[in-house]
Amino acid sequence: MKKYIKKIAAVAAVAGIALSTTACASGGKTVASYKGGKITQKDYYDEMKKSQAGQTALANMIINRVLEQQYGSKVSKKEVNKQFDSYKKQYGAQFNAVLQQNGMTASSFKQNLKTNLLSEAALKDVKKVSKSQEEKAWKAYQPKVTVQHILVAKKSQAENIIKQLKAGKSFKSLVKKYSLDTGTKSDEGKLPEFDSTDSSLDPAFKNAAFKLKTGETTKTPVKSQSGYHVIRMIKHPDKGTFASHKKEIDDEIYKTMSQDQETMRSVIATVIKKAGVDIKDKDLSNVLSSYGVNSKTKK
Repeated sequence: MKKYIKKIAAVAAVAGIALSTTACASGGKTVASYKGGKITQKDYYDEMKKSQAGQTALANMIINRVLEQQYGSKVSKKEVNKQFDSYKKQYGAQFNAVLQQNGMTASSFKQNLKTNLLSEAALKDVKKVSKSQEEKAWKAYQPKVTVQHILVAKKSQAENIIKQLKAGKSFKSLVKKYSLDTGTKSDEGKLPEFDSTDSSLDPAFKNAAFKLKTGETTKTPVKSQSGYHVIRMIKHPDKGTFASHKKEIDDEIYKTMSQDQETMRSVIATVIKKAGVDIKDKDLSNVLSSYGVNSKTKK
């Protein structure tokens, strides 16, 4: 989650500073006072616009608002809450602590989730998946399979388990006796079904599993970041047709595109240009320059 929070914050962080241009000519209201002096809204504004933090805040405010204006109808509150509740459930009692470590509140995290969903909607609108991309993805695509596995710490242990399986021992009994995966141990080592678009499993684990036919077991230990696995294929269906998996394939292509910074920068630049952003303060005219947008200012 920490990495995820940093990722979506980089897309468009929630701006916590209101850079108001109203009443600046007269100094505006007092923000803070001290013996013999005060800091007005204008003082604060003039100081903030010279700082990188202030300029970034304005850029993020613009991005959030133009995304909301153009794609707000495509992202529902229910969808945001669903993602939020999923993370909250995943991290349990540590959830608030993780948010705090990343300088966020529940409210700002929800806003970041929404911004990310808005960015995804913009991506799908601006960038269209090509036939060549689909053909490449379809070639590598594997349908959803169901496997069971035994996880151990040492390669020699995994090799011993494979020998016992060849000698007639049941997979179920060996899972119960040896597996270190407490999440699947009580269910004969079964994992939720997955396909080639799954990003939660170790690539080495997935590649080894996809080579198995229904009923087959890996002949050698499979090494992952968690340890060594012995994998048995419970169900490996036929690949089927492209049409039956088009949505999953397109979603995976978009997911890959969303992780590319240059692609997303190009998408956000398109959204900003479409919005016709006009920055009135000449000192802030270049806050969107990283997106290739330079606003003409008016005196």
